[in-house]
Amino acid sequence: MVTVAGGALPVLSAWMTKMLLDRLVLRAQMPMLIGIALALAAVGLLTGVIPHIAQYIQVEMQRASGLLSQSRLFVAVDRLLGLGWFENPRHLDGLRLAQQVGGTAPNQVVDGLLSIARSVIMLVGFLGSLMLLSPMVAGIVLGASVPTLISEIAISRRRARVIRAVGPAERRELFYAGLLSSVEAAKEIRLFGIGELLRDRMLADRRAANAAKRAVDRRELAVQASLGLLTVAASGAGLLWAVYAAHRGVLSVGDITIFVAAIAGVQSGLTSVARDLGRAHQELLLYDHYLAVIMAGPDLPCAATPRILPELRHGIELRDVWFRYSDGHPWILRGVNLTIPSGRALGLVGVNGAGKSTLVKLLCRFYDPTRGTIAWDGVDIREVDVSQLRRRITAIFQDYMNYDMTAAENVGLGDLGHFGDFSRIQMAARRAGVHDALIALPRGYETLLSRSFVMESEGDSPEDGVILSGGQWQRLALARALVRDRRDFLILDEPSAGLDADAEHEIHTTLREHREGRTSLLISHRLSAVRDADQIVVLAEGRVVEQGDHATLIAAGGLYARLFTTQASGYQDGAAGERCRCAMLSAERPRFAGSDP
Repeated sequence: MVTVAGGALPVLSAWMTKMLLDRLVLRAQMPMLIGIALALAAVGLLTGVIPHIAQYIQVEMQRASGLLSQSRLFVAVDRLLGLGWFENPRHLDGLRLAQQVGGTAPNQVVDGLLSIARSVIMLVGFLGSLMLLSPMVAGIVLGASVPTLISEIAISRRRARVIRAVGPAERRELFYAGLLSSVEAAKEIRLFGIGELLRDRMLADRRAANAAKRAVDRRELAVQASLGLLTVAASGAGLLWAVYAAHRGVLSVGDITIFVAAIAGVQSGLTSVARDLGRAHQELLLYDHYLAVIMAGPDLPCAATPRILPELRHGIELRDVWFRYSDGHPWILRGVNLTIPSGRALGLVGVNGAGKSTLVKLLCRFYDPTRGTIAWDGVDIREVDVSQLRRRITAIFQDYMNYDMTAAENVGLGDLGHFGDFSRIQMAARRAGVHDALIALPRGYETLLSRSFVMESEGDSPEDGVILSGGQWQRLALARALVRDRRDFLILDEPSAGLDADAEHEIHTTLREHREGRTSLLISHRLSAVRDADQIVVLAEGRVVEQGDHATLIAAGGLYARLFTTQASGYQDGAAGERCRCAMLSAERPRFAGSDP
């Protein structure tokens, strides 16, 4: 209704203006003139109000469509079971564009279509009026506007291609901007003086994106200027004809008024239709990125009839597991065979790049092996529902998260089934050795662990938000893993990497008690942290090169023994150090299992 009124009112106003002028020339009676004038004023009032109503409706539609599209987008993102999309630059660019256009494109398209409908209504009205006065002039004006329509479609296609092409540069720009404005990077940026370098790279990416967009803008300007001259020439020819016709008495004063309004209205309507059609076309082209995400199939294959995941009684077995991220990438794992026995602790060690973290990703089924199988009590984990598998696993990852939420929420996120169970959250925090630090915060467990959301009006009170130390964050991440209690499989990937020696000893003592009788995988660069594991596996270049308990591996004198001796020598010097190393090499178990070698 608003669209129809918006298109019809300008035509109605032009015809009423013609009627008023013609009645004035003919010296009509005053009541008739007043009636036409009042009607014209009412049309003018509606013409002024309608755009505001339309704008309000448009904003409401934008809010509703934005909410719906964001909901659908992140429901689709949550359906992505693995990590492939998030570690693929092309998919990340697509996801970024999907976020940008998902909330705006539907509204832009609908708004464009409504605007086109409004323009078409106005165009038909004015074109009909022009046809009544001069079919020839109407044809000339209409024909001169057709190239504009074609050029707008072509430009919209080019602009959509440019937006896709500059995606990587814009993502890099956001990356550098994030570094320059983040507290995490602030110390190194200032100490190493790299702010200028990062700023130059950020601006270089911005300039590259701007240059690509500027080229399209210049092309659009040249095309539209040329077509504008054609349109003006057609309009000028029409006006010359109108002046000549009025001079001969063929057109009245009112006819001239409606003729001028009709030419302007036809040109404006055609230009608006071309522009809105081009904009809607561009948004639809970009909307493909949104559709690609929400309509994406599973990134991991799902069994048609998932098998029930049995209780872990025997263990998890990797059988000839090979993995690489794509055919163009090198092999990360090369024929790995190992068993994690049920109820036992397996230590996994190796130099950086050996494949330890990749192995964790496969065990959690963030990826599937390129070749080989991972069996849970004999059942291939690809044959079970992935959410069922992950409900049976808890883990602390090497690259754990710090959530800008309260302390209680940071722990409770580990088990949403007990998210509000404060006693359970406290127990996990005690096991992780972070309870005392959390209870001492300004609001205890309800303290916000962030300064990101403090508003200027809220002042600068510590109660508004607190930043933990690195070691405290690591303990909190460990508590998040421990609150997920009674799971079949526990993965500890560098759980004490950021802790001091005393804290590390305390944590490993607690973990040793916690994992007693549990199936667990312990990964650490500090070999002292895994030496009490029931079995230790050494990875090198994606292969299992050694396997056994600590004493057996030390006696074998292989890679494990060399790494262990190298680490131990870093803590001692001179003859005392040599005697200490000899004692450790001959010992089956250390006096303090959690202390550094």
